[in-house]
Amino acid sequence: MVLGLLRRLRPHGEPDAASGLSVPLPEGAGAFGCEAVDVLGQPLGGAEVTVTALDSHRVAARGTTDPYGYFMAVLPPGTYSVMVAAEGLTPVRESVDITAGTALAPARVVLEPGRRLELPPAGTWMFDPPHTAIRFIAKHVGMAHVHGRFTRFDGGIRVAENMGDSQVSVRIDASSINTGNQTRDNHLRSADFLDVENYPFIDFVSTRFAYRGGSRWTVHGTLTMHGTTRSVGLDTEYLGTVNGGYEQELRCAALARAELHREDFTLNWRSMLARGIAVVGPTVQLALDVQAMYRTHDTPTPPR
Repeated sequence: MVLGLLRRLRPHGEPDAASGLSVPLPEGAGAFGCEAVDVLGQPLGGAEVTVTALDSHRVAARGTTDPYGYFMAVLPPGTYSVMVAAEGLTPVRESVDITAGTALAPARVVLEPGRRLELPPAGTWMFDPPHTAIRFIAKHVGMAHVHGRFTRFDGGIRVAENMGDSQVSVRIDASSINTGNQTRDNHLRSADFLDVENYPFIDFVSTRFAYRGGSRWTVHGTLTMHGTTRSVGLDTEYLGTVNGGYEQELRCAALARAELHREDFTLNWRSMLARGIAVVGPTVQLALDVQAMYRTHDTPTPPR
C-alpha cells in the first residue's frame, strides 16, 4: 500500500519534491523513498538498498526495490547513508536527513553500468593451492551449520581470446574433506556420504562462460560426485589481475558460489535420517576463493 502511494505521486513526470509523501508516520518518526532506475530511465526492481545511520554506523534498514524500482523506509530522525546497488551496475551512495513528522518525496537514483575489469590475458592459468580455498557450508539437521573445506585439489583455467569460450576444470580429492571433527569427517568419507573408497575424486569441468554484467559471470559446467554427474552453474565474481607473489607472478583471482542438493548426487539423506543418522542437511553451499598463476610456457589442458 505504501509503495502504491509512492507510485501515485508521479503518474506524469517528476514528483513535487516539496510535497513529500502522504503516508501515516509513527510519532517522532520520518520517512524517505527512492526510485532506482538505469541510465535509460527503466525501473530497477530487486535493487538492494542499505540505509546506515551515520552517527552509529549501524544498518537501520535494508531491503530491495519493488518491481517498479521503489523503496521506502520509516526511520528515527537523523542523518543516514543510503546505498543502492544492482548487479552489473555501479552502486550509488547518497546521504539523507530524516526529520520527525516529515516524509520526503522519492528521490530518483540512476545507476550507471559497472566498470568492467580488464580480463586476464589468454593462456593457461593454474590454481595456486596455498592461496585458493574450496569451502562449503551445510545445515546440521535441526541444529547449527557445519563449515568445512577440501584441503587437496588441483585445477586451472584456459582463458580464450573470447572469454565465453574459456574453460576451467577442478579435481578435488574427496578424502581431504575437513570439518574440524574427526569422527564426523570419517563418517562423511564413508559409504553413507562421499564413499571415497569407490569415488575418490570430485570433478568440475566447465562448458561455457556467460557474462552477467560488471565483473560477474556464470560458469556453466558439470559436477561429478559420488559417481553421478549433474549440470551446475557457478556464480562468479572476477576480482582482477595483478603481479604478485614471491616471484612476482601474474595472478588472477575470483570468487565463485553454488548451491548443491545432495540428493542430486544420490546422497540420500532421508534414508540416513530414518536410520537415526543426522549429520548434514540436504542443501550444501559451495564457495571457491581462487587465485591462479599465469603460465608463460606451453602447458597442457588443466587436469580433469
